[in-house]
Amino acid sequence: MLRAICGVRVGVATPKHCLLPSIISSSLNIHTLSHNTFSRTFRFHPPSIPLPPFLSLLPPKAAASYGTGSSAAEGGRPRELLVQHLLVKEDDQKLLLDLQQKISSGEDLSDLAVEHSVCPSKEEGGMLGWVKKGQMVPEFEEAAFSAPLNKVVRCKTKFGWHLLQVLSEREESILQDIQPLELHGKIQDPSFLEEAQLIDVREPEEVAKASLPGFTVLPLQQFGSWGPEITTKFDPQKDIYVMCHHGMRSLQVAKWLLSQGFRKVYNLSGGIHAYAVQVDPSVPTY
Repeated sequence: MLRAICGVRVGVATPKHCLLPSIISSSLNIHTLSHNTFSRTFRFHPPSIPLPPFLSLLPPKAAASYGTGSSAAEGGRPRELLVQHLLVKEDDQKLLLDLQQKISSGEDLSDLAVEHSVCPSKEEGGMLGWVKKGQMVPEFEEAAFSAPLNKVVRCKTKFGWHLLQVLSEREESILQDIQPLELHGKIQDPSFLEEAQLIDVREPEEVAKASLPGFTVLPLQQFGSWGPEITTKFDPQKDIYVMCHHGMRSLQVAKWLLSQGFRKVYNLSGGIHAYAVQVDPSVPTY
């Protein structure tokens, strides 16, 4: 709502309107891919992968209390916050005070958001999902990143008064390119190949022409079969590397992996073609 419109991530229903700018670019927007990326055109319909209830992602939720906010920074490392909120109009002071009293008495912010919030995120119980710095209006960001966990704090933006609650925090996820030479060095270490999570999203006929050791082949055209099970096949807390022919399909999958909770995702820059040209000419090009 507040600053722009959120998209819908593959498998993750996010509020259509909220404090975040559009994040559709960080999703697997597979419908935008065409014959310019693939050797042939096909119609791809990603499945709906339901997100477990937010409560199942969190430790037991503490009873909320009302406060004005205080610093909770930990050493300055980048963080992401799981945030819910409700929004009332600036001139609706009576409602704001009433809601603060209800929260202090033990009522749940998400229940109050459904009933009273003027933000469309009310349909999700006020849930905004995981957010990081730079994605929110400044006043809201300052309040969120200084709020103690589970404590409802108040802030005012140009959209009105917010009562917000940080439910959990984690280290900010990372998406980086890895250069062919760097990956080559890693592959030479047998322990890396034993522990690494390596995904090749090319099609079987492409893999038959050229391949690298240790990669699990998950063809993008078969996303419907492997996508829903990705977090059972691979550990989201460990580094994961993604490769395709020229680095474009793998970049889309890498962004999708971030949306599924993977913490550190690396995309092979230039794909296996760049690897063959720059590092290992024994790998065929096609």
